[in-house]
Amino acid sequence: MRDDGLRDGTARTGGTRPAHDRPADPTRDGSLPQMSFADLGLSDKVLQAVTAAGYTEPTPIQAQAIPHVLARRDVLGIAQTGTGKTAAFTLPMLTMLETGRARARMPRTLILEPTRELAAQVEENFERYGTNHKLNVALIIGGVSFADQDAKLTRGTDVLIATPGRLLDHFERGKLLLTGVELLVIDEADRMLDMGFIPDIERIVKMVPFTRQTLFFSATMPPEIERLADMFLSNPQRVEVARPSSTASTIEQRLVATGSEGHEKRKVLRQLIRSADELQNGIIFCNRKRDVALLQKSLASHGFNVAALHGDMDQRARTAALDGFRSGEVPLLVASDVAARGLDIPAVSHVFNFDVPHHPEDYVHRIGRTGRAGRAGNAFTLANRSDERSLSAIEALIGQPIAWLDGDLASLPEPAEDEAEPRRRRGTRRSATKESADRASSDTGSERESGRSEGRSRAGRRSGGERARSQEPRREAEPRREAEPVAPVREPRRAPERSRGEPRGRHRDEDDDTPVGLGSHVPAFLLKPAAPRKSKD
Repeated sequence: MRDDGLRDGTARTGGTRPAHDRPADPTRDGSLPQMSFADLGLSDKVLQAVTAAGYTEPTPIQAQAIPHVLARRDVLGIAQTGTGKTAAFTLPMLTMLETGRARARMPRTLILEPTRELAAQVEENFERYGTNHKLNVALIIGGVSFADQDAKLTRGTDVLIATPGRLLDHFERGKLLLTGVELLVIDEADRMLDMGFIPDIERIVKMVPFTRQTLFFSATMPPEIERLADMFLSNPQRVEVARPSSTASTIEQRLVATGSEGHEKRKVLRQLIRSADELQNGIIFCNRKRDVALLQKSLASHGFNVAALHGDMDQRARTAALDGFRSGEVPLLVASDVAARGLDIPAVSHVFNFDVPHHPEDYVHRIGRTGRAGRAGNAFTLANRSDERSLSAIEALIGQPIAWLDGDLASLPEPAEDEAEPRRRRGTRRSATKESADRASSDTGSERESGRSEGRSRAGRRSGGERARSQEPRREAEPRREAEPVAPVREPRRAPERSRGEPRGRHRDEDDDTPVGLGSHVPAFLLKPAAPRKSKD
């Protein structure tokens, strides 16, 4: 399940929330207003499902967003990851769908998610809280059969949960119509931007009716997302329960200084895992998919029970890896940023950033996988000297410095002379040699230049790609470097002169054994004299 909110941000028995999770509108005396799901206007069927799940108090994003959704207003929701954004649109959507009926190939509501895992978690939320509803929910994602998805669309869909690419595939095949969409949800909009889905989103928005209701949720709000919100939303109600890009106060963040070599970083990571206090499970993030596979194999070879998760894996393998990590069968998961957004695994105790993320927003989402639902979390980030700029951007985004564990980058030893330095020096020597050769060629005067020009002109006339080595001795006048020998080029052979009308290949030089034309094997009909041309007179 994804940040289903009923679980994230508040415990089942109530309890005290962190300061950043408190509602934005306190009463005049400074106390927080007590609110339950029954006060939000949800239907009885939805309230029964929520109560059966064991929750009584909504999170701030739910308490503020649900009434506006039920009032059919556009909503721009901004909240840090793990505060329950999914339930903020799932619960009111279930209430609104109790009336009406789905038609074939025309979904009533559409939810767009950036990754398959997030889409699958939204489907789980509808299965959990829609137990009292008879709604058709279709999951349209890549990596699975088109036929099964077509069958669901043909029966009629109340809720369509999709990734942009597969949704457009069905639309282009003529298997889907979006003219009946009444409610559009664009979830994890900043992730959509990072993954390059914005052109697809703009195209999809043009396919749905203009009179739709739009819900726009994001954990961060960069300027590009604000521009898209202005395009897609009409007079939206802005719901912001935490400062954008803030991190939970229950997460203990640490930076770990390490070298840039891969084997050294892997060694430091293994030491962190073995020495981590109360390590129940952990997610290890890498920037590149190939590093995910490499690190997973390295940890497995050192005796760790670890799985891998990245975008190049097929859907069955991705689901198996995620299910094994959720169930506790596999305590460590090496993943790319495909696992950084919205995955709801409440009991993750540690997050390790094997690589410092390129985008500071990704750091917020990565460490947001731990410290959920008021639990304590730990986040360690391995950094080297080349990561200073990225670290500064992250600290500027979250508004606080990150403490170092056992010394900062200044404590690292100076980089030893490795293979890169000799390569750099060899490259310098090659450059110097070339430069001196250029000077030498210019000092020898116009004689050598004219000789090279002649050689180039002859080289342009050579045939068959044959080239002979120059037998001339090296000239003593050349300074420092031997001049590049100019290979003499043999002129192409020519047939001897022959009289008019004489067949080709009949006369040959005694020393020339190369056939000219057809050689001596000339068909007889070619040897016949040509008949005189008749005149018109």
